[in-house]
Amino acid sequence: MSLGDDGYGDSTRADTSDAYGGSGATRTRLPDSGSHAGGRRGGRSSSRSLVTVVGVVVLLIAAIAFANRGGDDSGDSPGSAAPPGTSSTAPSGKDPVDTTTNGIPTGYTQTEQGAQSAAANFAVALGSTGMYADTSRRDIVSTVYAPAVADSRRAAIDSAYSDEQFLTNIGLDQDGRAPDGQTFVSRVIPVGTKVTRFEGAAATVEVWYSSLFGLSGDASRNPVTESWFTATYQLTWSDDWKITDFQQKDGPVPVARDQKASTAEDMTKAVEEFGGFTYAR
Repeated sequence: MSLGDDGYGDSTRADTSDAYGGSGATRTRLPDSGSHAGGRRGGRSSSRSLVTVVGVVVLLIAAIAFANRGGDDSGDSPGSAAPPGTSSTAPSGKDPVDTTTNGIPTGYTQTEQGAQSAAANFAVALGSTGMYADTSRRDIVSTVYAPAVADSRRAAIDSAYSDEQFLTNIGLDQDGRAPDGQTFVSRVIPVGTKVTRFEGAAATVEVWYSSLFGLSGDASRNPVTESWFTATYQLTWSDDWKITDFQQKDGPVPVARDQKASTAEDMTKAVEEFGGFTYAR
C-alpha cells in the first residue's frame, strides 16, 4: 500500500511504516460481526503530523514490549525445532475452534497447530481497536494472557494505552474515541505463522503480519497506513493456550507496488464493509 505524502489519494508518494497488536493457505472463518462505524473521509495529513504519529506508535510498541519483559522468563531456552517448511501452513483438515471468550476464539487443541491458531488470533486481538478502550482492553488481556501474568501485564498495558499524550497524537480522545466523522482503524492481518519451539505444555510461535493503523474520515490528519511486523509469542498450556510473553520486530517488509492510494472515502467504506478473520489450522 502506498500513501501520498499529504494523505489519501495524492500522487506524490512517500514510504511510511510503523503502526500499532494464519497464512495464505490457512483455513479461516469470518466472525459474526466486525464492521467499524464511521463517517465519510476527506481529510489530508501533513508530513509532520504523520511522522509524529509514527514515532509515538513506535514508543507505544516499545512500552508494551518492556511491560511484557517485566515478568519471570521461566528459564526456557530457545527450542531446537527444525525450520518449518511450506507444508506447515497448510490446512489441517480439522474443524476450527467454535468457542469464543470476549469475542476472541478460544478452546484450541494442545498441538503445534493449536498453538499457531492461538498466536494468530491473539495477534489480531492485541492489534485491534479494542485495546484503546478500558473495558475491552482488560477483557482482551484477561483472555489472551496466562492467569499468572495477566495482573502484572494489565497495569503496564493500561498505562501505555491510556497515556493522554499518545492518544492525542494519534487523534483520539482520553477514552480512545475518534473525532466525529472519523473512524479509528487498527487492524492486524496475519500472513503466516511458524513454531520455533514446542514442548507439549509450552510453545514459541512467530506471527508475521501486516498492520493497518490510522484515522479515516473528514479532516483526518493521520491517514490509515500499512506496516509489517513479526511478533514472537511465548505460550503456555493452561486448559488452553495463553501468552506469557511476547516480543515484536519490524518486517519482513515487501516492496510496495506502484499503486495509487485509495481515497479517504473508499478506505472508510472498506473498513466498514470488510470484517476481520479468525484463524485456524
